[in-house]
Amino acid sequence: MSVALDIRLKRANKVYHEGEVVAGVVVVTCKEALQHHGISLSMEGQVNLQLSSKSVGVFEAFYNSVKPIQLISCNMEVAKAGKIPSGKTEIPFEFPLHSKGNKVLYETYHGVFVNIQYTLRCDMRRSLLAKDLSRNCEFIIHCQPQKSKIVATPVNFTITPDTLQNIRERAALPKFLIRGCLDATTCVISRPLTGEVVVETSDVPIKSIELQLVRVETCGCAEGYARDATEIQNIQIAEGDVCRGLPIPIYMVFPRLFTCPTLETTNFKVEFEVNVVIVLHDDHLITENFPLKLCRV
Repeated sequence: MSVALDIRLKRANKVYHEGEVVAGVVVVTCKEALQHHGISLSMEGQVNLQLSSKSVGVFEAFYNSVKPIQLISCNMEVAKAGKIPSGKTEIPFEFPLHSKGNKVLYETYHGVFVNIQYTLRCDMRRSLLAKDLSRNCEFIIHCQPQKSKIVATPVNFTITPDTLQNIRERAALPKFLIRGCLDATTCVISRPLTGEVVVETSDVPIKSIELQLVRVETCGCAEGYARDATEIQNIQIAEGDVCRGLPIPIYMVFPRLFTCPTLETTNFKVEFEVNVVIVLHDDHLITENFPLKLCRV
């Protein structure tokens, strides 16, 4: 006997804010009448912290602080044990979004070492011979927009052999002069990062100019912390030996779910950076790093 269990939310985009109500229906579709021992629905929101392989074993105290942080948890019974008629049955439900105790509902974020996720899970218990059914559905939390206005302050940069750090033989470097500007480093997450880069001079041909968005995740406690930077996306903004003196536009949209407003708590931090990378013809990389502060307005 084929039975399908599904969770459908009223909002198509599945985006909610703290204090709102998550409403929808549990849909049971079956070809013939179905006996069950009750249908329950649970809502979970938690932060999962994971240690990178280089940090495991370094701090013993980590093993206590790396337990998942529960932000929200509630259960309800949507249907008592009984029979469901054949066809399609919709059972409505509502969950208010209130965090546990003094916790805050952080924004949904899918990272490498920090994961903030909110899910609904529906379980249908059935007799011994029939298999229990369950269905998961993720919904998205956006944090409340900040009240204060964001003032965009442009950041100008100049890259020359003298400005580079971590260089062994400075004398062997080719001569180049690259200027540019980022329109803001305090960015609204729903708007693109913009600016421009200009190659004034370069003795060696340029192969490519790229824009790299990096997440910096810190997990830790009082005894120490592990900080890991990983790439989110890499966009090529110019290819080949570009014209000298020509402004090349910088334009990057922040990807949904993989970025969130910059977050700092006692156990973990999520920050973002952007790298302007110039790849020379001999595959040497010139990188300029800019810390970003992301926020929602």
